[in-house]
Amino acid sequence: MISKFNLLAGRFLASAIALAAFLPGYANAGEIIVKHAQGETVLPDTPKKVLTFDLATLDTLDALGVEVAGVPSALIPAYLSRYEGGDYAKIGSLFEPDFEAVNAAGPDLIIVAARSAAQYEALSKIAPTIDLTIDPDNFLQGAEENARKLGVIFDKEDAAGALIEKLDKSVAALRETAKDAGKGLIILTNGGKVSAYGPGSRFGWLHDDLGVLPAVEDVEAATHGEAVSFEFILKTNPDWLFVVDRDSAVGSDGQSARQTLDNELVAATTAAREGNIYYADAVRWYLVGGGMTALQAEVDAITKAMSAVD
Repeated sequence: MISKFNLLAGRFLASAIALAAFLPGYANAGEIIVKHAQGETVLPDTPKKVLTFDLATLDTLDALGVEVAGVPSALIPAYLSRYEGGDYAKIGSLFEPDFEAVNAAGPDLIIVAARSAAQYEALSKIAPTIDLTIDPDNFLQGAEENARKLGVIFDKEDAAGALIEKLDKSVAALRETAKDAGKGLIILTNGGKVSAYGPGSRFGWLHDDLGVLPAVEDVEAATHGEAVSFEFILKTNPDWLFVVDRDSAVGSDGQSARQTLDNELVAATTAAREGNIYYADAVRWYLVGGGMTALQAEVDAITKAMSAVD
């Protein structure tokens, strides 16, 4: 006969297993099981040598105090400049691995995301690999889930929780400020050309998560936005114009965003007339994206800009 105690214990165990299946990363008999964008990866223990092709992950690992062994050869933001040094293996570009360098590094864990996700299978043959690609439709939630996963993997759950709690408080405050700030339009400048982004797009978290009302809803959610004209910007007439300078982000000598937008049509918008053109930190917005340090800095900067308006 099954005792009442054993029955309850069995139910508790079943519930715990069911709950674990929904967690971003969880331990099972010494193993760490990580759910990610391309499935599930089992790590035998806490990884000691980590390679990341994703700058958002590098940002968050740095904030958590986790040592990284290898990074891509890319335009690294100033606050992460130490990773440009020779102490860190250079394992390829943001998109393409240098498989010889990856092999030579002897990693315990490889991390890919959107730009490098296509290399997941090939890299998985070298070492356990996880894909931390974030869904643009759930950007902030996805970034925070990634921070939690990394917290579990590297036994930094409290540190990850603290970063998330601070960011959530800042986001909540910004949403209150954004309620009365009017409508915003996100644009990206690239070689003198302009494209726009709306809700659900690459930069749509400004609307979806931060609460800035969109000046236009039906914008194509393409990687580099929907090509638009200066006439479109004037017709849309946003109260706030949020500008991402791609040339600056990738280190190009092309025309700057300020030069591109220096014309009579843009000057006639409410955003320009009221001094509400926000030039984003292009490296953080375009290259880093969902790193916890970058997100906190972006939220703080937007809050400061919007709060400065009388």
